Amino acid sequence: MPSYFEDFVVGDRGSTPGRTITETDVVLFAGLTGDYASIHTDAAFAERSQFGKRVAHGLIGLAYAQGLVWRVTSPEAARLASLGWNNWRFLGPIEIGDTIHVEYHVKDKRQSKSKPSQAIITEELEVVNQRGEVVQSGEHLTLVPVRGGGEG
Repeated sequence: MPSYFEDFVVGDRGSTPGRTITETDVVLFAGLTGDYASIHTDAAFAERSQFGKRVAHGLIGLAYAQGLVWRVTSPEAARLASLGWNNWRFLGPIEIGDTIHVEYHVKDKRQSKSKPSQAIITEELEVVNQRGEVVQSGEHLTLVPVRGGGEG
């Protein structure tokens, strides 16, 4: 597991364990965010929708993507902060009962211009369901420490 900027290798690839999206996830996410859109919370409405059933909130996929990747790519102390998400796309629905995992690779890395003790890692992520369908994708920028604080 990479712990410092120097440990990340551009081109490295990996995959996370899976995470099954449950009814409880969707209900709790609606309550947490206040997003009670009918496509997530009303079975009769959702049955008439393009999906034919209730689906999870798109942001569940994004939130779980970060958690799954951070869980496997580095020790907790190695990731200082999430800096942002670029070009995140919702490509297909995440259905209740789907098991998702994340395929990732290190796209770029650079030392911070303003803080030599820190660096930025850019990873490309794909959220993939159990059928092998990519349902979300984009880039994630993460702030990581530089070994020795960037000195010397």
